[in-house]
Amino acid sequence: MASRKSSRGAGGSPGPGSKRETKHGGSKNGKKEGLSGSSFFTWFMVIALLGVWTSVAVVWFELVDYEEVLAKAKDFRYNLSEVLQEWQGAYNQKTNGKLGIYDADGDGDFDVEDAKVLLGLKERSVPAQPTSPESEETIQPAEKSYVESEHKNADTELEEEIESVLHEALHSQPDADLLADDLGAIEPEPHEAQVLYEYDMDVEKTVSDPEAPGDSELMLEDAIEHYTEDEVHGDYNEDHEPKHEKQTETQDTDEIIEDFDIDKEPSVESKHTEDVVAIEPEESEMPVQAEDYSNDDLVGKSEKETEQDKTEKAKKKKKPKLLNKFDKTIKAELDAAEKLRKKGKVEEALRAFEALVSQYPQSPRARYGKAQSEDDLAEKMRSNEMLQKAINTYDEVVSLPNVPSDLIKLSLKREADRQQFLGRMRGSLVTLQKLVHLFPSDTSFKNDLGVGYLLIGDNSNAKKVYEEVLSLAPNDGFAKVHYGFILKAENKIAESIPYLKEGLESGDPGTNDGRFYFHLGDALQRMGDKEAYKWYELGYQRGHFASVWQRSLYNVKGLKAQPWWTARETGYTELVKSLEKNWKLIRDEGLAVMDKKRSLFLPEDENLREKGDWSQFTLWQQGRKNENACKSVPKTCALLERFPEATGCRRGQIKYSIMHPGTHVWPHTGPTNCRLRMHLGLVIPKEGCRIRCAQENRTWEEGKVLIFDDSFEHEVWQDAESSRLIFIVDVWHPELTAQQRRTLPAI
Repeated sequence: MASRKSSRGAGGSPGPGSKRETKHGGSKNGKKEGLSGSSFFTWFMVIALLGVWTSVAVVWFELVDYEEVLAKAKDFRYNLSEVLQEWQGAYNQKTNGKLGIYDADGDGDFDVEDAKVLLGLKERSVPAQPTSPESEETIQPAEKSYVESEHKNADTELEEEIESVLHEALHSQPDADLLADDLGAIEPEPHEAQVLYEYDMDVEKTVSDPEAPGDSELMLEDAIEHYTEDEVHGDYNEDHEPKHEKQTETQDTDEIIEDFDIDKEPSVESKHTEDVVAIEPEESEMPVQAEDYSNDDLVGKSEKETEQDKTEKAKKKKKPKLLNKFDKTIKAELDAAEKLRKKGKVEEALRAFEALVSQYPQSPRARYGKAQSEDDLAEKMRSNEMLQKAINTYDEVVSLPNVPSDLIKLSLKREADRQQFLGRMRGSLVTLQKLVHLFPSDTSFKNDLGVGYLLIGDNSNAKKVYEEVLSLAPNDGFAKVHYGFILKAENKIAESIPYLKEGLESGDPGTNDGRFYFHLGDALQRMGDKEAYKWYELGYQRGHFASVWQRSLYNVKGLKAQPWWTARETGYTELVKSLEKNWKLIRDEGLAVMDKKRSLFLPEDENLREKGDWSQFTLWQQGRKNENACKSVPKTCALLERFPEATGCRRGQIKYSIMHPGTHVWPHTGPTNCRLRMHLGLVIPKEGCRIRCAQENRTWEEGKVLIFDDSFEHEVWQDAESSRLIFIVDVWHPELTAQQRRTLPAI
């Protein structure tokens, strides 16, 4: 019993002593397990009070600057986002698009956002509908990364997790030179300046505004392919606005914005050295009835084939190697200076590269960066002197030891381009000859050399260069269109057609040019081949012409377009009345010149006649008065002085035109839509003379004015038994503003 009682006392209900111990935190085995409820509450209150008083002290004594902390946190977030973007860009370049198949958000590369989608952490986005270039706001490169980082809402921890995955993938790819990658990734600038050919054939001399030189960084192949022979030579001292990519002059504002097609060569149209202009059909344009060739499979390559060709060429592209062994040792310093230049901090970049050149005079890449910075600064300052410094520095790069061949190519290419911009065509030619000498197997440089010869009017040497190119590369489309162009200038019409046609069909860079469509169509027309309009239609579809019939290449966008006009529609009723009222005076002075000074009438030399005799006596040309000519017809010139819309038309002429029996003028178009042409009949045979503009024929009457837009195709027949004499007066298109009339380049 005693043992049972003892056992019960030990294992049964606890006694009073046990209860007391448990109450104060004890356990059944006599060990302390933790704080009691009251102790825990006491400590909680002590800590809470300490926290409150600490907070009060921090706020009261301003121990922490909260605004500064928040600002630093925000800045860290932006910097992190920017670093991530730069890292992703470098990664995408280094992987050469190998992860492009995992692009899930439609932005063309594989990045953090794509990884989120693939990991199921984000819904797949739907690509936004493309917007038109007109409505699309342009973001400058220096601002772009900041704007993107402002709108990037990725979770930091999640990005770090995903980046660890991407990091592993990156290290599985071969390493590359980041600086070279950055340089290689730059697309050719859309506002590269363009230069006109100066031809001696059927070209009307054109003076135009120079382009502003763009960023000089190109992929090597782009630097080679995107030669700028269309660059309108000029300098920064001329009074004009910087231009961008395609030269389309707009009349929406008083400023003249002329867009040039990149990779174009000048065309030859009625003595016109013209700039190719990509123009949209105008809303006011009269509907044109033309055959539908849009489904013709004979024109060019199919889109599928073209895309395949582009893909194959892209695979063959190699990143240019711009660093020699020494430059790789100072790559961090070069990167820092180049980053300043890319951000548009031109002055700082120039100082940084000048310091590098001073410290490392043997560094080709530092010297090239200095040249690029001077080039950029010349554009910013619009300074010819600074641009000349850049040209000299580009030349210095080549003279240094151990210069990578790719850097030599880029330096000399840009040097030649900038020389052309300043109008120093022969200096540019010497630079191009140096390129060909250093890289004789590179046909692209030979192609550029051919352009160089054309720029100084040396068609003979240009022809030899393109013959050499075609002997080495028979399928070179660029060489073919230029060779065909030269043959047509020599009036070898039939021989020129296959070269122009095959060159255009090749789709090679530099061939999709309105001038080549223009001259192929013109050659086919002269051979009586109706296929000409198929090429005109294609040129229209590709944006080179306003319509199949209106094929001028140097245009102001938005002007009313119709073949025939009335005096009231032009608004120049006083001029028309004056011409018609004084037509006999104008006629008599013209006939007197024909009788006594016939030599003043010069034969038409624009290669526009199929046959016959056609001569002209010019009083005003490009808005400039011929004082000697006006001495022979003083009353006529005095009459015209009252009408600046005619005498001040720098894209037109005022002249007498005599056409003898048996003359036929080929279908042709004028160079610009900025003028209208008036014909005053002076001596008109009763039958046999007519003019067609677009699809309508008309005849002249003595003492009456015909008005038409010569940017539309027109053709003339003189089958009468006696001569036809008319007086031609060109006037500004009535919708051009006063500012445009003052500033448009002369033609």
